[in-house]
Amino acid sequence: MRVIDYINSSKKTAFSFEVLPPLKGVGTKGLFGNIDRLMEFNPGYINITTHHSEPVYRDMGNGMFSLGAIRRRPGTVAVATAIHHRYNVPVVPHILCNGYTLEDTEYVLIDLQLSGITDILVLRGDKCKGDANTAPAKCGNKHAIDLQRQVNRFNEGFFVDGSPMKERGELFSYGVACYPEKHEEAPNLESDLAVLKQKADEGAAYAVTQMFFDNRRYFEFVERARAMGITIPIIPGIKPIHRLSQLNVLPKTFHVDLPTSLVTELNKCKDDAMAAQVGKEWGIQQCRELMEHGVPSIHFYTINAFDSVYAIAKAIY
Repeated sequence: MRVIDYINSSKKTAFSFEVLPPLKGVGTKGLFGNIDRLMEFNPGYINITTHHSEPVYRDMGNGMFSLGAIRRRPGTVAVATAIHHRYNVPVVPHILCNGYTLEDTEYVLIDLQLSGITDILVLRGDKCKGDANTAPAKCGNKHAIDLQRQVNRFNEGFFVDGSPMKERGELFSYGVACYPEKHEEAPNLESDLAVLKQKADEGAAYAVTQMFFDNRRYFEFVERARAMGITIPIIPGIKPIHRLSQLNVLPKTFHVDLPTSLVTELNKCKDDAMAAQVGKEWGIQQCRELMEHGVPSIHFYTINAFDSVYAIAKAIY
């Protein structure tokens, strides 16, 4: 069953979460251990992030440095395949513009299709570390909408060079990202919603939001999206706060606002354990309200927060 079919057919708010591939040189034991715990809540699908190369300077030993690149988390396709077969649950690997040529993307699509994985999340991708601007690879897709069009063309049975496929294979279904508090580069929310409308019109089956901590932002965003004619499911993305430093890091890094009442409670915390407890309680309250409003699914960002996600899921599912 495709992710969009699962979302549309689920009689209750579905549970899903996102994981990172292990760091280079680290096995899957820790990752699978964390997934094992969350399987208790019968996830409808599991997302796997993708990470492009980062610039690194290597000491040449003669006072000079050479600029190179390293991928710290390779293996998205392999991890997605392993999860798919180990847990018999749909997986959604992320496909990026940044750092990938058109041919790179095509090979990823071919590998996924051969592995029986045809649900993906189409993203532009984060800025390269140390770069002021996003930098797609030479001859790569610049925006998510361009990447969508490449996937659409692949679904139609054509490679990037225009040559036809002998066998088209199972079609890809994909979701996209959206931002209840607008994307950092958008001049205003209206223009950002216009981009989401274009993504939906180009074939996106659903959208998953950036993390947010004020449900009013999500409800208002969905209302405005519907008024613009955007009809695809809009899945709320939830990130539990689990460290005191996130009080300042999350707004700066992800350009999201923290509600005053949440900030007040976090300011009372003396350590990360107290902050994590506040984050769990806030997440439970936030998710319960979302479920009361009938959201089709809740998607959890688990990075370094498996314990918090488990506690929230235990309370609401």
